[in-house]
Amino acid sequence: MGRTSDAGNVSDPVRRPPLRLVAVTHGTPSTANREAVIRLIDGVASARPDLDVSITFVDASNADIGAALEAAAEPDAVIVPLVLSAGFHVRTGLSLGLDRIGGSARLAAELGPDERLVEVLAERLLAAGLADGDTVLLAAAGSNDPRAVRECFETARRLGQRLGRSVTVGFIAAAIPRLPDAIEMIREVHPGSRIVVGPYLLAPGTFYDQAVAAGADAIADPLLVPAAAPPPALVELVLDRYSAVEQEQREHA
Repeated sequence: MGRTSDAGNVSDPVRRPPLRLVAVTHGTPSTANREAVIRLIDGVASARPDLDVSITFVDASNADIGAALEAAAEPDAVIVPLVLSAGFHVRTGLSLGLDRIGGSARLAAELGPDERLVEVLAERLLAAGLADGDTVLLAAAGSNDPRAVRECFETARRLGQRLGRSVTVGFIAAAIPRLPDAIEMIREVHPGSRIVVGPYLLAPGTFYDQAVAAGADAIADPLLVPAAAPPPALVELVLDRYSAVEQEQREHA
C-alpha cells in the first residue's frame, strides 16, 4: 500500500523527499471497519504517489498506546491520527510514542472539527432520506476530555448551519447526554417528529452498532463505508493534516 518517494528526489540537494505519512487508528477494528479505513488510506496513497503511506491499528485494549506506536512507526514520519476528536488518552499516548521513536517524527492534528467532515455528514444524512420536519441528532463516540466534547458540539453547530436546522448531540459513551437519553428528550419535546441520526464516526464498528440500536427512526452511514470509495473530501483532509506538519518541518529544517 505504501508509495515510495521518487528516487530522483533523494539525490536532489534542494528538493528533499517527502516525509512518511503514518496514519494511526485507535480501537479494535471489525472487518468492516478495517476495510473502510484501509480504503481511505489507499485513496491517500493514490492521491499522493510520491508519499510513503502506511497505517497502524492501535488496539484499544492496549493500555500503552505509546509502546504500540513505537513498535509500528519510524523516525522522520508524520503521524496522522484518524480520529475525529482526539481525547486526552489518545493525545497523551501518541505523544509518548513519538518521544520513544525519537528522530523528527511529528504528530498531526486530529481530523475534526472541519467543514469537510460536515460536508460528508450532510451527504450521508441526505442519502438516508432526511426530509423536512425531521430532527437531526449527531451521534458522537464521546470522551472524558472536555475539549473533545466541545469539538463535537462545534461540529453539530456547523452541521446545523449546513442543513438549515438545529442539530442535537448525543454521545455513545463517556459524555452526556447519552444517545438514548437524547432520543427520548427529542421525542418528549417534538412528539411525532422523525429522528434521524448522523453518526459522527469514521467507520462502522462497535460504536456504530450501538448507535443503530439506540432507537432512532433512521440512521445514516458513517463517514466511511467499506464497499465504497472514500469521499474525496476525507482524502483531502488527511493529506492537509499531513501537509501542515510537513510544511512546518521544512520551514524549520
